[in-house]
Amino acid sequence: MGSGIGLVFPGQGSQSVGMGRALYDAHPAVQAVYREASEVLGYDVADLCFNGPAQQLNLTEYTQPALLTASIAAWKVLEPVGLTPVAVAGHSLGEYSALVAAGGLTFKDAAALVQKRGRYMAEAVPPGSGLVAAILGLAPDVVREACKEASAAGVVAAANFNSPGQVVIAGTKAAVEKAIEVAKAKGAKKAIPLPVSVPVHTPLMQSAADRLAKDVAATAWSDLKTPLVNNAEAKALKTAAEIKASLIRQLPSSVLWEDSVKAMHSMGVTTFIEVGPGTVLSGLIKRIVPEVKLLNVNDSPSLEATLNSLGVKRET
Repeated sequence: MGSGIGLVFPGQGSQSVGMGRALYDAHPAVQAVYREASEVLGYDVADLCFNGPAQQLNLTEYTQPALLTASIAAWKVLEPVGLTPVAVAGHSLGEYSALVAAGGLTFKDAAALVQKRGRYMAEAVPPGSGLVAAILGLAPDVVREACKEASAAGVVAAANFNSPGQVVIAGTKAAVEKAIEVAKAKGAKKAIPLPVSVPVHTPLMQSAADRLAKDVAATAWSDLKTPLVNNAEAKALKTAAEIKASLIRQLPSSVLWEDSVKAMHSMGVTTFIEVGPGTVLSGLIKRIVPEVKLLNVNDSPSLEATLNSLGVKRET
């Protein structure tokens, strides 16, 4: 079942108060996921996801486990259908959701790991000292040049190569502001500061990566049932050893999302299913490979639409 299917899982920025509630109310299996998360994390994850406050949900160390939980909850309602995806991928934090879906680690272990990941990321840079911005309408190399030219003002790097003409840069505030100026002078259509508290996927995250390495090493990993196309190199990985090393490289490295989507497409993925809150990735994929079919699962109507599109008959 499911020739040509690829699963993708969202990252930070896709969270919103109320996410996952519809699936929670409709599916006992989903309620079990939230209970498991709450046991591991030590607070009521369902309450935070459904009722907020947004201010807390948007703090990195809460955002990451909350998004992981909502994404795996969505996967739980799709999983019984028996899909055999060609490949999986996730955007930054979403890589952990993808690894759970591919059988690389248990959900409980992933929840504990991403809580620490979020905390280490937040602690790697003083609050308010970092900035993240999307640069629209410039080629990747030109964005890299702009970052280089602005580097006298501090650390700035291309963090996410998201889709044609959309590159996210991040770093210290002054350096990102300088890079925005340079990018505009080089012809950028727009530069939009983003509501992300931490300049992830830049060298500023090396200290967080070093701390995370110990936790990744202490976690039980398995080889994957489905290959993961990773963020750091856009390569298909399958062994536990490769995965562990890749997750540590991921934090200080750029997210090669455009290349990852192209890699999945070249592996034979013709239908992408975005599993979890929002449809940010679907929007990016549409710009990268316009010919593919895009589906998503984040509530009951989207689940129904996806199952109908896949031609799945379900017992009522």
